[in-house]
Amino acid sequence: MAGIKSLAKDTAVYGISSIVGRFLNWCLVPLYTNVFSSGEYGVVTYLYAIVAMALIVLTYGMETGFFRFANHDRYKDAGEVYSTSLISLGCTSTLFFAVLMLFLNPVSRALDCASNPEYVWIMALAVAIDAYTSIPFAYLRFCNRAMRFAMLKLVNIGLNIGLNLFFILLCPWLLKVAPETVDWFYSPGFGIGYIFLANLIASAATLFMLLPEITGVRFRFNFTLLKEMIRYSFPLLILGIAGIMNQTVDKILLPMLVADKADAMSQLGIYGANYKIAIIMVMFIQAFRFAYEPFIFSQNRSRGEDKVKSYADAMKYFFIFALVIFLAVMFYLPVLRYFIAPAYFSGLKVVPVIMIAELAFGIFFNLSLWYKLSDCTIWGTWFSLMGLAITLLGNILLVPHIGYMGCAWAALACYCTMAVVSYMVGRKRFPIPYQLGRMGCYMAIAAVLYCAGMLVETPYLALTLFIRTVLLVFFVVIALRTERIPLPFINKNPKRGL
Repeated sequence: MAGIKSLAKDTAVYGISSIVGRFLNWCLVPLYTNVFSSGEYGVVTYLYAIVAMALIVLTYGMETGFFRFANHDRYKDAGEVYSTSLISLGCTSTLFFAVLMLFLNPVSRALDCASNPEYVWIMALAVAIDAYTSIPFAYLRFCNRAMRFAMLKLVNIGLNIGLNLFFILLCPWLLKVAPETVDWFYSPGFGIGYIFLANLIASAATLFMLLPEITGVRFRFNFTLLKEMIRYSFPLLILGIAGIMNQTVDKILLPMLVADKADAMSQLGIYGANYKIAIIMVMFIQAFRFAYEPFIFSQNRSRGEDKVKSYADAMKYFFIFALVIFLAVMFYLPVLRYFIAPAYFSGLKVVPVIMIAELAFGIFFNLSLWYKLSDCTIWGTWFSLMGLAITLLGNILLVPHIGYMGCAWAALACYCTMAVVSYMVGRKRFPIPYQLGRMGCYMAIAAVLYCAGMLVETPYLALTLFIRTVLLVFFVVIALRTERIPLPFINKNPKRGL
């Protein structure tokens, strides 16, 4: 239980940077959807989907590889593992940016940015920096320096948000009232390019802040170690590419599967904006992931049944909390929807589908421990490739007929299949006594409460939200009582008298 408490604590700290940080970024969605058309926002969604895939390729599974070999019995010196990883990613990130600049024009044409190639090189430089800094951030997690990790992430996000507000709101206003203050650098025609420029400046600032972690280590390069790390991490690279494609390929394919180009980008903008509402589930999974990987590798070094029970408990508590997040978002959707402009409300129907899909992905990530701990990462590759095939087939079959809803249903089919197959294989190769019966009961209760909450429609929004809040609290209390977690506001041993 001590391990679970430590995992919960680290998840909470990492959540400060991941959940709170992404929430702040999420708050930019109203700005984007009110300032830019759905077609322009569709371009932003499209390019960030490409960037997410490029980031996976440029890190090539080295984060997980670093954790594995830094905890490996054969490599006692974690500093050597760290410096070898750092040098490797530094070389590949620099090479990536140099090659892209060499072929900037053809790449820009391929990404439908021929008229704005600066969008491409700005984001390429930002993603190269982010790939390189992934290892210093992993090192902070390895050293259990969660507070510095959270602080740096929050500064990055705060700077990004501040620059977005500066470029998109303040500069246009200054251009009207005091043009001489900004007309020497600000161009209204650059439009959505300022979103990308803000990202680049924030990434560069983060690199500067990480200099103590980068320069404070004695650089050693172990080529034999690197080959072992790449051999271990390569299947994770394929897994990561397939995994990120499962998350982003719908946004890349949609413009190809809708005949009208303008309508395609408009649909993509609406889908991308509503996807941001469901991102709350992604925030939680990301925070959990930051704490979970160091947790499972450190637990694996211990002996006995406690570590196996810790893995099972981690899955159960993850599932409970994810259901709470799902119910909360769906119950308060009448308020949360105003984070996007009313012109985008037609896409709200994707939110429950995407949230359930992301919950299934979180379950799959929990299940991934068996092939990571047994060094059978190739299984993760097969699962992700299988999921990618389902995603591609689902999008190709559904999007031409039902538009962006086809993207959502394809994602749900993909993640559910991956989770089920991973569980079936893992049960034979690395059996863990997951409490499936109890988790199934929680899911059934959440489903009943969700249906009841959706049926609650009163003329008064406040009354509707109050009834739904009661249903949400009811689920939380059931979970706390079932798991015998004491409520903090209840004194079990009240003093009688004075």
